[in-house]
Amino acid sequence: MMSLFGLKSKNAIYKIVNKMVEAGVVAKDHLGRLIPSQSFGEIQMAGFVTAGLPATVEEELADTVNLDDLLVGKKELTYMLEVDGDSMIDAHIEKGDMVLVERATTAKDMQIVIAEVDGEFTMKYFREKGNKRWLEPANKNYKPIYPEHSLNINAVIKAVIRKY
Repeated sequence: MMSLFGLKSKNAIYKIVNKMVEAGVVAKDHLGRLIPSQSFGEIQMAGFVTAGLPATVEEELADTVNLDDLLVGKKELTYMLEVDGDSMIDAHIEKGDMVLVERATTAKDMQIVIAEVDGEFTMKYFREKGNKRWLEPANKNYKPIYPEHSLNINAVIKAVIRKY
């Protein structure tokens, strides 16, 4: 940790570790080793909210949700991309959104993918019927993309993140 933080004092590292333990970022196991705390990467789950007619809501703060467990299946294959363009707006993916993707070389029909088509990359619905494969936008102002030479799947979309 001394080299990681660029410090030469063990006492300084001791103080940093104690602050991290106090803040709940890490904990110590029965042997005194540092381990991620229960709350690391977790967000409070407060219950349900009605998206239809208004209703009473009881807040329940007992549960937490770990975002890594919820969104990331294979961490070593997962990365984020920022969306540029509007060809997927009817799939509720807009310019400026972040997409969480998992590297893959295959996809199922109607999965949203990052694909290389004829040497260029794009995000679209992957379509496959029989031996025919193409990419389909989610915006009526764009036409489907039929490859002239190649269509390679690079990743499959796992989640969309939008900040308001």
